[in-house]
Order: sequence, then C-alpha cells, then structure tokens
Amino acid sequence: MARVLLADDNPTSRLTLQTVLEAGGYRVDSAASAAEAVGLLDQSEYELVLSELSMESPEAGLKVLAHARMKEYRPATALVTSWHAAPSGKTQKDQDMLIEAEDLPELLGKVATLIGTRASRSAEKRARRS
Repeated sequence: MARVLLADDNPTSRLTLQTVLEAGGYRVDSAASAAEAVGLLDQSEYELVLSELSMESPEAGLKVLAHARMKEYRPATALVTSWHAAPSGKTQKDQDMLIEAEDLPELLGKVATLIGTRASRSAEKRARRS
C-alpha cells in the first residue's frame, strides 16, 4: 500500500482528500501545517507528497514540496487545492462541493500516475547502481 503525505490547513479539505485517498487504497498521513508536514517527512518515507500551496504563509506548500524533494528517497510531489470557480449555470450547492463524484476517478488516476512514475524512476536508479 503506497504511503501519501497530505498537507492542508483547511480541515474540511484535508479530511475529504484523506477519505478519498484512503478509499482508493492509499495509506495517508495528514498535516495541518507546513511545519507538521516537514516533521512527518523527517520521520517517515512517502511515495507521494500532496500539499496545499498556501497554508500559514502564501508559499508554505512550496516549502513542503522543496523539503520532500531533498529527501534521498525522492517522493513524487504535487500541489493540490480545493478552490475552484464553478462554471456558470451551477447552483450554490454545486459550488460548495469540494470533490464532485465524477472527478474521483480522475483524481485517483492522477495520484496513481504520480506514484507509478516515482516507482519507475526509483527502479531505474537501482538498476543503474547494479
């Protein structure tokens, strides 16, 4: 089971994404701040690190991803956001949805691609060392 670190200071977004990822078969650790995410990165290894761009500062998420990229095991990294502008014609209820059901396969597909690319890169690196 692939391990994912999810960093987002918005509790609703964090819990929703964590639930979706866990339902997709991933083991998820979550952090409510960049500092907490950096601490988790120093304690464990992850196949993927997902971070909201702006948490306690406008670029806190970039700092989390930079720290992750410095790790020897080189996890896949990506920024995530729950903000989006709803297309015209959508109701307020539609705008309040964090993740729409039809978006789930695409989200999980992107996560699987990121983890798969990271695994391929790691395998190639090991093969070159042999």
